[in-house]
Amino acid sequence: MYDIIIIGMGISGITAGIYAKRSNKKVLLIDKGMPGGLLNNIDMISNYPGLINIKGMDFASTLFEQIKSLDIPYVLEEVINLDLTSEEKKVITTSNEYTAKKIILAMGRKPKYLGLDNERDLLGHGLSTCAMCDAFFYKDKDIAVVGSGTSALQESLYLSKIVNKIYLLNRNDSFKGEEMYINEVKSNPKIEIIYNVNIKSFQEKDNKLESITLDNEKILKVAGVFIYIGYRPATDFIDKKLLDAEGYIKVNDKFETTIKNVYAIGDIIKKDVYQLVTAASDGARVINNMK
Repeated sequence: MYDIIIIGMGISGITAGIYAKRSNKKVLLIDKGMPGGLLNNIDMISNYPGLINIKGMDFASTLFEQIKSLDIPYVLEEVINLDLTSEEKKVITTSNEYTAKKIILAMGRKPKYLGLDNERDLLGHGLSTCAMCDAFFYKDKDIAVVGSGTSALQESLYLSKIVNKIYLLNRNDSFKGEEMYINEVKSNPKIEIIYNVNIKSFQEKDNKLESITLDNEKILKVAGVFIYIGYRPATDFIDKKLLDAEGYIKVNDKFETTIKNVYAIGDIIKKDVYQLVTAASDGARVINNMK
């Protein structure tokens, strides 16, 4: 049995793992995907103290190497269920069952989608939420990006180095992202901004995206659409009693949930600022609060 099991290997979970190890705890990290979480989807990070313009994948790789150098145990398995009712907590994955005295939930968030009929069918066939993963497939082609926040702006700038033309579809009349990126996007000749529009439907041919129809009835012939309209907490397997109305895990100022010895940190809890530095802070503080 472990002292602490941490579910999620984004920056908050990895930081908690490092501090747990330094506190001489028997700890296990679990993640179903690539260590680093959404870091792997970010082109460039320029607002983390001490790191000057580091690629998201490189930062994720560095964090993973740190876990391995400290001999912190980890498994790459999908958690499908939790038994948190008894003193001995159980984590059930697709492959194994693990037990611990304490559980830290750090699964982060995942992208939101538009909710259109054939949207999920077109993922990987013209639709994407990860420019770093899929930009190569659209080299010298026309695409659309949906969103008004910093992620949409950053990814549009990254994609502009690869594709022919970008229609940046903003559902509002202004952007919500950082001013620096707004100015760069507006001055980029490859990016055409269209305000106050939504995608009404996707048209496909041979199981691939061929064009999109906007709610102003304009049709854009594009090979791909990248969706950046925000994120939702990755709490699908969490008991609804632990969640608020938006699906975030409810915690107190010590990151404690309503179940004893079950904690939540990072982007799956409600907070004012969702940044790498605040996620890392959560990881350090939660372990300190356990002492």
